Order: sequence, then structure tokens, then C-alpha cells
Amino acid sequence: MEEQSRVDVANIVRKYEQEAKEEGEKKANYILAQATTRYAGEFAGERLINTITLPSDEHKGRIIGKEGRNIKSLEMLLGVDIIIDETPGVIVVSSFNLYRRAIATRVIEILVEDGRIHPARIEEVHEKVQKEFEQKTFEEGESIVIDLGLYPMAEELMRLLGRMKYRASYGQNALAHTLEVANLAKVMAANMGGDEKLALRAGLLHDIGKALTQEHGGSHVELGVELCRKYHEHPTVINAIYAHHGYEEPDSVESAAVCAADKLSAARPGARREVLESFTKRVEEIEEIATAKESVTSAYAINAGREIRVFVNADKISDSESVLLSKEIAKEIEEKVQYPGAIKVNVIRETRATAYAK
Repeated sequence: MEEQSRVDVANIVRKYEQEAKEEGEKKANYILAQATTRYAGEFAGERLINTITLPSDEHKGRIIGKEGRNIKSLEMLLGVDIIIDETPGVIVVSSFNLYRRAIATRVIEILVEDGRIHPARIEEVHEKVQKEFEQKTFEEGESIVIDLGLYPMAEELMRLLGRMKYRASYGQNALAHTLEVANLAKVMAANMGGDEKLALRAGLLHDIGKALTQEHGGSHVELGVELCRKYHEHPTVINAIYAHHGYEEPDSVESAAVCAADKLSAARPGARREVLESFTKRVEEIEEIATAKESVTSAYAINAGREIRVFVNADKISDSESVLLSKEIAKEIEEKVQYPGAIKVNVIRETRATAYAK
């Protein structure tokens, strides 16, 4: 009886242990799911939106304008989503493109401060801010090069380095990654008897092509090599650009250091997130399909990639042809892009006539 009881007790214990384990796993998964959901919201918010504080709610009406003409003009010109809701004293600027979003935020801040908000003023401020940003990115790039002791460097390369501040790869800021790789490569090369200054330069320029991919498309490796050859950079720099993605074998200690540093920077916990990158790649692809068409001057994917606004040259295309163009773009997106739901294609054709009374 004692032996039988021991067997029964063992069975009961095992049963409840199994139930506790299953229940524990469910509970743990639930907690992880909750934590992930909350963190994902903060993460997406941090990387896809900018918040602008307004002096008063009256400014919301001015930004919207009569019959919404101001907000339409802002969204069309800046290529971003402007979200105005019940939150007091705040509007949200949303776009996957960091550079475009930063320009839009600055334009709206100037308009709010100035108080004059109308389509002509919006265009004037946008043009001014674009020039300011071009100068600012050059100064930031130049400052990085001087601080690292790598001056002189071609002006175009310094400008593109500054531009990388507004670029992300798998959720990781491209400029922060570049500086991390450059400094790691310098330390490794120094410890292996290599030229630490050359390793620093190669690390700084290894991803320079990423500053051009949003405008030009294509591989950042090929774009980077083309740029560095154009400005007569050292062969080791060019080899490092090729080697860090396996296009060539590293031919020096400095190139090998850059390859190792790149992997270390990208692989460290929390450095990158695949989901955001796949989203931005999809949205970029939608824009590229539209801009590749003849007579298209610019195209902006908005509303988290569920809508695209395509601006065409009124001298090269008629209203009837605009309808056909929208269908062509929609058809090509269907064939080439994987996306959930539907994507709305808006083709916008505008004719302007200007005259001066003297």
C-alpha cells in the first residue's frame, strides 16, 4: 500500500508540475507580448514622428487654413503626414524619411513663430530651410572630419557624412554606426600593427553610399565606391567598402579591422531592428517606382506607405494622361511590392501662370 501510495503521489505531483509549467509559459509569453507591444509603440514613435509644440490651439486652425489649403500645401510640398488631433497645443509630423521629416519640422516651427501661414509663404520658407539644411549637414560633416584628424577631405564627402545623421539602417542611426565602426577599426588596427589613421578613414567612409540610396537607389556599396574613386580616396578605403559586404576579400590589416568593426557594431544587442527596415525599404520602393516614370517631378509616400502623391510636369503630361499614369504606377506597385491592404495613388498636375504688374 505504501509503495502504491508513493506511485500515486508521484503521478499527482508530476501532473501538477506539468500544469504549472504550461501555465507559467503562457503567463511568461503574455508578459513578453505586453512588454513588446508597449516598447514597439515607443520605438516606432521615436523613429517615425516628430512632435511640434504650438503656442496656442489657435495655431492649429492657421496651419489647416481655409478649407484645408495650408495643410494640403504643407503635406504636398514637404512630403510628410501632418497629424492634428484633440491633443492640446501639439501637432505631429510623420514620415519614414528622417531628413524630410527634419526639414518639415523646421519649416512648421518657422511658420508658427512668424504667424504668416499661406501657400506662397510655405514655399518661400521651405526653399530657405532646404538651403540651411544643406549648409548645416556640410558643417556637421566637416566638424566630424576635423575632430577625427582626417582633414582634408572632399567637400561632397563631408556633406554626405553630415547627411548620414538623417539616415537609419535596421533602426540604427547611420552616422552613429559609422563613428562606432571608425573608432573600433582604429583601435584594432593599432593593436595589429596597422595604420590607425587609415583604418579610421576607411571606417568613416565604409557606408558613405547610404547617404545617397534614398535619392538614387541601388547598392550603397557601389555608390560608395563610385564616390570614393571620384575623389581619389586611398585604395584601402575602397577595398574596405567592398570587403565589409563580402564583395572582395580584405587586402590589408586596416580593411580587415573595418570588416570586424562593422560586424561588432551591427551585431551588438539592441543595435538593429529588422521590422522597421523592411517597412522603410517597402516605402522607398514605392517612391522609386513612381519617380522612375517620365514626366514625374517628385513622389512622396505618406500615411505609413498606404498612399503615394505623385507630382508631374504639367508641360509634359495632360489631365487624361495623368489618369493613365496613376493606373500604370498602381499596376507596377501590385506586381513588384509586397504590402498589406491597399495603396492609393494620387497623380497631381498643376499649371501655374505668373505675371508682374510694373
